[in-house]
Amino acid sequence: MKVIFAADHAGFVLKEELKAHVVTLGYEVEDMGAYVYDANDDYPDIIAPAALAIAAQEQVRGIILGGSGQGEAMVANRIPGVRAVVYYGEPMGEHQERIITLSREHNDANILSLGARFLTSDEAKEAVTTWLATGCSSDERHARRIAKID
Repeated sequence: MKVIFAADHAGFVLKEELKAHVVTLGYEVEDMGAYVYDANDDYPDIIAPAALAIAAQEQVRGIILGGSGQGEAMVANRIPGVRAVVYYGEPMGEHQERIITLSREHNDANILSLGARFLTSDEAKEAVTTWLATGCSSDERHARRIAKID
């Protein structure tokens, strides 16, 4: 599976760390920017093309990053076929891990939006590892609900 990454200036450093981590997990990585740190970049210019690419492909997931991850998810969720969820939680306790797994199991989230200002590198790596390893439920009720979103 391929994982597409995109981040603005606030998520740039963590994006670079996570790309390397995801490669060690055996996934193919595509970076859609930012390619250099620019404190004046605008996240919609970077996130929208990545979200379009994710929506257009099968067997692809995305990881997008910004300061809080909220604006990035809002941009991504404007694209039909995208189901972006935000994570900027505390260390992966029982409830935090459940948020990550439910976003995949019940909602088939195809983009994980991370709040880089609220996560350590280790917390982000743990969340990404869990999210990528979690599949979508085959229950009819979840498929029905996802179809209604789309």
